[in-house]
Amino acid sequence: MKTIVITGASSGIGLVTGEYLAKQGYLVYGLSRTKGSSTLIKYLSCDVTDSEQVKSAFGQIKEPIDVVINNAGMGISGPVEFTPKEEIDQILSVNLMGVVNVCQEAIPRLRITKGKIINLGSIAGELAIPFQSFYSLVKAAVASFSEGLNNELRPFGIKVTVVLPGDTKTSFTQNRQKPKVIDELYARRFQRSLAKMEEDEQKGKNPLTVAKTISRIIKRKHPPLKVAVGWEYKLFVFLKRLLPTKFVNWLLYQLYGR
Repeated sequence: MKTIVITGASSGIGLVTGEYLAKQGYLVYGLSRTKGSSTLIKYLSCDVTDSEQVKSAFGQIKEPIDVVINNAGMGISGPVEFTPKEEIDQILSVNLMGVVNVCQEAIPRLRITKGKIINLGSIAGELAIPFQSFYSLVKAAVASFSEGLNNELRPFGIKVTVVLPGDTKTSFTQNRQKPKVIDELYARRFQRSLAKMEEDEQKGKNPLTVAKTISRIIKRKHPPLKVAVGWEYKLFVFLKRLLPTKFVNWLLYQLYGR
């Protein structure tokens, strides 16, 4: 039985993925700040922003580790000009440094099994969304980090893949941090942008589609480095490479910025 460690497994994509993999016969450990309700996942209390907690959690796993899935994340929204520093620090800490902390602890274990690291990025890291600029920033950083890490770990037989979901219907929408006060300079445009984003997410894909994508990656001997979830998002990523950057940026402005 292969052992999988997934962060942020108490809700959303993490919970659905953890349960899906457990039903396929994997032993799944879930690292999260709050204990989840699933009986299929072995939960370990862990704040991924705290490297000592990450070390302690991994120390409680006695089985060889075959796959580590970095899924824990949070979102903030609002104009860059008025985003408080503490919110910026928080999203960098959770969405980026959390991945780094887990990878640093996991790599020695994965070197033994020649295992896999699967990092959750986002289409928003490929197509930067106005008023979600910091979320796009950290997801682009996760993708870049994954590419560099893959080459660092190649001689050890460890494979790294970054998964890029698009709009997905989860509690992430409700949990996204919103500005307490919106300056009138941005108020109308921000509210329109946020409403469009939330509507798209609530009409988005079932998180099970992400879980199935991750499952296929785990089973592949030579997984791809980057995988968008869903044919339409694969198309978006492909078109971005073909079309002029200025034109793509203008389209995003029409959708989410004006």
